[in-house]
Amino acid sequence: MKKVTPIGHRKADHIRINLKEDVRSGLTTGLERYRFIHQALPEFDLAEVDTRLPLFGRTLQAPILISSMTGGTAEAGRINRHLALAAQELGVALGVGSQRAALEHPELAETFQVRDVAPDILLFANLGAVQLNYGYTVAHCRQAVEMIQADALILHLNPLQEALQPEGDTRFRGLLAKIEAVCQALEVPVIVKEVGWGISERVAHLLAEAGVAAIDVAGAGGTSWSQVEMHRAPTENQRLLAAAFRDWGIPTAESILAARRGAPHTPIFASGGLRTGIDIAKSIALGATLGGMAGPLLAPAAQSAEATHQTLARIIQELRVAMFAAGARDLKALQRTPLVPAS
Repeated sequence: MKKVTPIGHRKADHIRINLKEDVRSGLTTGLERYRFIHQALPEFDLAEVDTRLPLFGRTLQAPILISSMTGGTAEAGRINRHLALAAQELGVALGVGSQRAALEHPELAETFQVRDVAPDILLFANLGAVQLNYGYTVAHCRQAVEMIQADALILHLNPLQEALQPEGDTRFRGLLAKIEAVCQALEVPVIVKEVGWGISERVAHLLAEAGVAAIDVAGAGGTSWSQVEMHRAPTENQRLLAAAFRDWGIPTAESILAARRGAPHTPIFASGGLRTGIDIAKSIALGATLGGMAGPLLAPAAQSAEATHQTLARIIQELRVAMFAAGARDLKALQRTPLVPAS
């Protein structure tokens, strides 16, 4: 029987809390403030709607990323395989959860490895960027990529979450230069993402200057990791500290616009509270390259690959119908499609 590591306990806590507790942000995504102008005469057939997206040497069948969620426990491994099977069948991208647990405990690597069931997907490895200030190097980043045969590496930024964890890693000084060094040395693209509080215009500019291949804004409006940490807190004072940050962050719609201003030539991934294909369509119209989702897929993935497939297929069809009704035949047209303020 495999020993459960402290990181493994934390990962198990995260899965349990996300499935059973209300961990929504006190903010909304801001996407509800926008709507498309309905086009009653699109002048093309629904079957002609083209959602394909070339990215990092592969072609996605829809501009969707199953955002990084988990890994490091047996249940997490099962969830990752269900997500990967659905991603393979539907042609979307997948990011795994932070692989630090597997780097420090190699016996956990199999909980992240999905290439055997998803040989063709765009697959992203994942490490916490702050670990570069705790002894991690380019070699560790390369090891994470090789562990799962990934096409790119996500470095995630989560200063608020780390500050709220009793065991958190909070030394963020000098991190930008180390991210830049990884971008220069690693053989695959490097994506930097937040985990649910958004990327500002300033940070997007700094990341673009550092050479990142894409920025995932992961804005506020979906899962709030301060709420997750509130449910994990071992003392009442730590619970109250985490609870105070329920309304913190940059709403996703604002963060997309801010990141686009700060990094006008860098692909922007929109995530953070996206729940439907219409949310993805709005995000792309605001300037994103694709939309990422985690929360809406966790419960189906905990159930089965079939449930995951059904949920994801519905989201893709929502996107296709939204594009059709907005008069956008392909993603380039969708990026030029105006949004108006919702009344």
